[in-house]
Amino acid sequence: MARRFIGEYTFKVDAKGRVSIPALFRRVLEAGDPDWTDGLRPRLVIVYGDHRKKYLECYTQEAHDKVASQIEDMPRGSMERRMLERLVLGQSHPTEVDSDGRLVLPQKLREKIALGGEAFFISSGDTFQIWKPETYESEELARTEAWLEQFPDDFDPLVLLDGKAEG
Repeated sequence: MARRFIGEYTFKVDAKGRVSIPALFRRVLEAGDPDWTDGLRPRLVIVYGDHRKKYLECYTQEAHDKVASQIEDMPRGSMERRMLERLVLGQSHPTEVDSDGRLVLPQKLREKIALGGEAFFISSGDTFQIWKPETYESEELARTEAWLEQFPDDFDPLVLLDGKAEG
């Protein structure tokens, strides 16, 4: 079964905040939920984070548990641990996929990213992000283009995997 989210999709959001999850993403959510079996709804955690974050980061249950364990391994009482507890554990919304393969996004989360009639989903390995399509286009695509500008026109990003990138 797939363990990584792959691809990008745009889906309608209804007035109640329901939005379909891409079928391939649902398979990853199922594989990433240690308690999931056929007939159950896969669980996930939506991290909405601080005021600067303009998207929702959706973790499989397994991926979120791993991050939570890493936070717990940090020195108790340290500022870094406290901040990560707040930003990743506190500012999150545990939920599950409904019987129709949708997420129900609470009003608070929709308002946080100014989500209207459509949601843009983009994979990020063991997580996926939900954006307002216009925000993604204006901010993230511009950031990607600016990053690519430092490289020659024939640059292949896969060279980064070998640590051989120029620039």
